Amino acid sequence: MIQEIRIKDLGVISQATLPLGPGFSVVTGETGAGKTMVITALGLLLGRRADAGAVRHGAKQAVADATLVLPATSKVLDRAEEAGALVERFDNEAELIITRTLSAEGRSRASVGGRAAPVGVLVELGEDLIAIHGQTDQLRLKGAAAQRDSLDKFAGAPLAKVLSSYQETFEKWGNASSELEELVAASRERIREAESLQAALEEIDAVEPQPAEDIELKNQSLKLSNVEALRSNANLAHEALNSEDYETSSVVSLVEAAQHALEQVAADDADIKALAERLGEIGILAAEVSTDLAGYLSDLDSEGPDRLAALEERRADLNRLIRKYAPDIDQVIAWADTARTRLTEIQGDDGRIEALRAETESLRLEVAETAAKLSKLRAKAAKDLAARVTSELAALAMPDAKFVLEIEKLPEPNRYGIDAITMLLQPHAGTTPRPLGKGASGGELSRVMLAIEVVLAAVDPVPTFVFDEVDAGVGGKAAVEIGKRLAMLAKHVQVIVVTHLPQVAAYADRHVRVIKSSNATAADGAGFTASDVVLLDEAERVRELARMLAGQEDSSTAQAHAEELLGEAQLLVSSLS
Repeated sequence: MIQEIRIKDLGVISQATLPLGPGFSVVTGETGAGKTMVITALGLLLGRRADAGAVRHGAKQAVADATLVLPATSKVLDRAEEAGALVERFDNEAELIITRTLSAEGRSRASVGGRAAPVGVLVELGEDLIAIHGQTDQLRLKGAAAQRDSLDKFAGAPLAKVLSSYQETFEKWGNASSELEELVAASRERIREAESLQAALEEIDAVEPQPAEDIELKNQSLKLSNVEALRSNANLAHEALNSEDYETSSVVSLVEAAQHALEQVAADDADIKALAERLGEIGILAAEVSTDLAGYLSDLDSEGPDRLAALEERRADLNRLIRKYAPDIDQVIAWADTARTRLTEIQGDDGRIEALRAETESLRLEVAETAAKLSKLRAKAAKDLAARVTSELAALAMPDAKFVLEIEKLPEPNRYGIDAITMLLQPHAGTTPRPLGKGASGGELSRVMLAIEVVLAAVDPVPTFVFDEVDAGVGGKAAVEIGKRLAMLAKHVQVIVVTHLPQVAAYADRHVRVIKSSNATAADGAGFTASDVVLLDEAERVRELARMLAGQEDSSTAQAHAEELLGEAQLLVSSLS
């Protein structure tokens, strides 16, 4: 809801404040007083294109700002805070100030909650805040998506439930179709990848590498390459430990002799006994090393040239795998494990494709079935909505007009179904229904939108509706009906109306008048025109209605008529509560 609008140096208005509030506010004034500047200011605040010609003559810039009071849970506040706005929050409400500045050179700036913001942010916020219906303003329901959304909300909970189920199925269908498309498109690449993996695994499996085998074979190769030196030195060590030459004493025999000598006197000295035991241990160890050297020499004798050749051939096989697949055999084995898993996945894709084909077909049929249910519900709701709006138009001095909701089938379903919704107006009998905004005058179009908004108010409102030219070309009883319907709409939302008709103004909860004044300051009579904005009290309101009725606000007869009109209108407004 707009709590207040402030205007400075815009058109003929030098500085003015429009105190608004909930319910129905009306703006009146003489022709040329500047009433349309209220609509211009709102257009600026909605991010619409700015015209430097709207800046007051002689001023450097024009400024429009508004204080909005919104529910604390409003998504408008979330978007504003994303843009950096400072939002003042209370218990259940929050206050937000938006500003638009237009320089005389045509430059424009916007701020939201005291922070500079792109004008596009005002456009985004405005879509959920204010709907302006006037001769030169775009329609809230101009877009096909907005028209479909309004019809769906009018249809209520039954359609909402089916739409939710439809969108869930549609999303599953889209996901399955995308996966199927990707798998089919990549089938050739997968075949090539599978063939490459299969050949690689066959090559690795044929070699059957073992963990750390490359390191082990390298050590064995070094050993066999130096077999003669190893044999010679091992033999020398073996002979030194346990020589059978009668001329040379071996280590084992010398240790045994030393041990025997000490054992002869060990009974007389504990230290000698301990030393004899240690020599016994040395003798045992020397004998074991001698035995192991004998075994080592025997193994060397069995590792002939054929063994070395076989070992080098095996190493060559392993090195070929290392060059192709990984830095060492352990990593080659790991690569093969990963490749085997990937090959299994690829080979399973064919089965996945068939399963996806079956799934997508099943989901397609379910989407079509649910879309048909949506179409049926929409057709029923469209008939009801069209009848109600047409009935409203008859009461708004358009007795021959007919509101039509056309539902056509889309070539392909989208996430909202298979229906293309178009709102049409047949302004006169015998004419062809045309899309809203075509074939109707500004006043007729405003009345059409008023009729639609009255019917949709309970299910699809924005916080604020603004009507300009809604009363163009009507008067008398039709004007009274327009006033009633604006009052009815104001029970659900904030309504701001610029009007010339006293029958409409009498139904307002709040009456604002734009007053024009002129001042000739030069010898040639040149001067300036200025306007002010005033919130009228009860007596002032009677005088303004008298002016609108007869052009004579001081006439007692006109004032009596105005009092009667105001009393009857306010009595009806009270009955709407």
